[in-house]
Amino acid sequence: MKKDRIIAAAMLTFLPFCTEARQVMTLQECRDSAAANNRSLKMAGQEIVIAEYGKRAARANYFPDISINAGYMYNTRDIDLIGQERSEKLTNAGNALQGALAEGIGNLLADPETGSIIMNSPEMMKLLGKLSETDVAGPANAIGAELNDALHLDISNMFLGTVSLRQPVFMGGKIVAADKAAALAGDLAESRYETEYRAVISEVDRVYWQTVSLSEKLQLAREYDALLRQLLDDAEKMAAAGIATEADVLAVKVKANEAAMMLTKAENGVSLSRMLLCRICGMDLNTDIELADEGLDRLQMPQAVPEMSNDEIFSSRPEIRSLELAAEIYDRKTAIARADMIPHVALTANYILSNPNVYNGFRNDFGGTFNVGVTVSIPIIHGCSARQKVNKAKAEAVLTRYRIEDAKETISLQVSRLRMQHDEALKKLAMAGSNLDSAEENLRTARIGFTEGTVPANTVMQAQTAWMQAHSEYIDAGIELQMCASDLAIAEGRAPVPGTAAHE
Repeated sequence: MKKDRIIAAAMLTFLPFCTEARQVMTLQECRDSAAANNRSLKMAGQEIVIAEYGKRAARANYFPDISINAGYMYNTRDIDLIGQERSEKLTNAGNALQGALAEGIGNLLADPETGSIIMNSPEMMKLLGKLSETDVAGPANAIGAELNDALHLDISNMFLGTVSLRQPVFMGGKIVAADKAAALAGDLAESRYETEYRAVISEVDRVYWQTVSLSEKLQLAREYDALLRQLLDDAEKMAAAGIATEADVLAVKVKANEAAMMLTKAENGVSLSRMLLCRICGMDLNTDIELADEGLDRLQMPQAVPEMSNDEIFSSRPEIRSLELAAEIYDRKTAIARADMIPHVALTANYILSNPNVYNGFRNDFGGTFNVGVTVSIPIIHGCSARQKVNKAKAEAVLTRYRIEDAKETISLQVSRLRMQHDEALKKLAMAGSNLDSAEENLRTARIGFTEGTVPANTVMQAQTAWMQAHSEYIDAGIELQMCASDLAIAEGRAPVPGTAAHE
């Protein structure tokens, strides 16, 4: 049959839907839009940002740790270094001294020998008189009170401030291992982002080609509907001319109604598939889009690529890369755990400021001092917890390497299966194309025979049904080939790598 006639009939049917311009999107544009709006991909991108901050935090451990601390304390009682009883004795020491002096003079005069000597000497009597008149209690009490105040520490308001600096010198390799582990964690976040990105690409490709398939089948349904309407018109004219029977007309009408119902279902299917694609791409569900691969007479064949070796596939798959990075991170964790069993050395420097001033008689003013030193921490035993942490990290690293080997075997099987499916899809497409050519020729011959009255209407409808089935199988084979090519590209690690725009 002539394709021009079919296309013209389909365009007349499709004309009401083309009154507004559609947004044409290619497969890559759909991928980019989905990558820019996918929430899972945004979360994976945020994990990269978090890992970057983790790297900076680990790198900061190489530099000195400087801190400032300050404190204030109010006390309801002061400190008395000699006690209440001794404090009272010290305060009254002058009175006791004055009494002891008077008692001593009295004892001298009361003694017969010394008393007679003193009484017979005017100079001694004058000296004793002056001694008894001397005020010893006042100055001695003042000295005692001053000493008592010095021994009574005022701590009602205490202020303390310190500026500390600590510079690690040797931490058993813990800082270096933590820095490398943080860098590996950043690479792991990048690898996981790429894995998520390829999952998004796979979903976009599936829905994109599903939409193309439904769109092509919608076009096929329109052409089939147009053919049956034309056949119904021809049957009615031939019945009026007496060439065909009313039974032929009714049979064609039933098929025409079935084709109209099939067309309605196809239109609804395409609308839902477009809405799903819009949702994945982060667009409004009612956005009127058209895919670049719709309406083509023949789908573009995927480009042939050389077969990749297993080593090339493993190096390209982000899943393997993630597991390898995880194994390296566990190796670093082993080194970090082992560092807790090794002595640590650090330089320290402090400036201490206090009030009361302990460096100036505990006076109520600010005073400080500066000191430097070296600290050495030597772990002895902590219930062997550090050793168990080392063993745990080693076991986790071994487990991860087992997972790598298992993943490689799974990927090898997956790639082999997809390659066979790809080859089968190529053969199926070639066979479907040959069947479509035969069905088109059969339909053309049947229509000519029906027009000439040599072929009944049932034969024409059977030819149309066979043509539609062959065309549908051709569309399915083409879409299956596209999906196999997309799945194989992802399995072999040839899928697009996310760029800067995707990270943003």
